[in-house]
Amino acid sequence: MIVFPAIDLKGGDVVRLAEGDMDRATIYGDDPAAQAMLFADAGAEHLHVVDLDGSFAGEGRNIEAVKAIVERFPGHVQLGGGIRDARAVEGWFNLGVSRVVMGSAALKDPEFVKDMAKHWEGGIVVAVDAKDGMVATEGWAEVSDVPVVDLARRFEDAGVAALLFTDIGRDGLLKGVNIDATVELARKVDIPVIASGGVKGLDDIHVLSLHAHEGIEGVITGRALYEGKLDLAAAIAMGARG
Repeated sequence: MIVFPAIDLKGGDVVRLAEGDMDRATIYGDDPAAQAMLFADAGAEHLHVVDLDGSFAGEGRNIEAVKAIVERFPGHVQLGGGIRDARAVEGWFNLGVSRVVMGSAALKDPEFVKDMAKHWEGGIVVAVDAKDGMVATEGWAEVSDVPVVDLARRFEDAGVAALLFTDIGRDGLLKGVNIDATVELARKVDIPVIASGGVKGLDDIHVLSLHAHEGIEGVITGRALYEGKLDLAAAIAMGARG
């Protein structure tokens, strides 16, 4: 199981939000590329980056910061945030990211996302962000009437690399991952699932790794790392056992 340390970008700074609320941002640094290298030094081979400003604007807003991360981080960079058209997808891949995460577009224009998955084989991840079991979009500012599992099933056999499942109610709060909902989703679809939202320590990594054989590909962690609640090297080692 892959452990993805997270770098969320707001105005060029490294931040973490509470429940996706831009007004509840904690700044952890002003040099995203340096943070990426710290994660690499701890053994990370994968990185999850979010252009938070882009999520709300619907277009890339932290391009220079992402570029600097990609240039310095020796592993794979997975990027999300406001990626809603073919030009944006191509631009990020040309910049060197390994995977592009699409959320709002997946709900509002699934055929487009499927086309991107076919064109960029193994490069598209669909974000399934949930609030009370329903899909949230537009940087989590809007909640739809579409159940999470229904959205996920639309992309079976579409060639997407993974589903990124986030429980918004736990994100950035160190409440613990919603293990039950994450595993339930993985069991109901044939697409690998990446867990996100609420990681508070090594126990979360351990329990998720026990379900790797059921389709849990990885887990994203941010605040727990920045606040010293989770040792990245230990988490990576734990994930590797799953």
